[in-house]
Amino acid sequence: MKQSAGTLLYREGPTGLEVLIVHASGNYNRGKPWSIPKGEPDSGEELEAAARRETEEETGVTAGELISLRSIQYTKSKKTVYAFGGPAPVDAAPTCASWEVDQARFVPIDEAKTLLHPEQRVFLDRLIEHLKK
Repeated sequence: MKQSAGTLLYREGPTGLEVLIVHASGNYNRGKPWSIPKGEPDSGEELEAAARRETEEETGVTAGELISLRSIQYTKSKKTVYAFGGPAPVDAAPTCASWEVDQARFVPIDEAKTLLHPEQRVFLDRLIEHLKK
């Protein structure tokens, strides 16, 4: 069973809560939804470690303290995606650090709800739940 792990980093922006998301590069992905920065774990790699590595590889941003936002399973592919949420570093300046992405940026949470892959949107709800505690 395929699996991947990624992060949902957040910060307080000029218009409120913002999250870091990425868009996959290539013509095939042009009209496809955005995603949390994520990827497959290396052999023997812990999921959180994979999430941190993939985020840094794709965006150039190093994740700090993280909490589990649990997982989802894609309906079609059955791939399981694990997400970890946490505050972005104060000086975070995302870039397209990998050929895999053509955009990496912080967006307001309401915009993220429209851009993110529909099955990943639950991670936004889980992050908001966590922040209310």
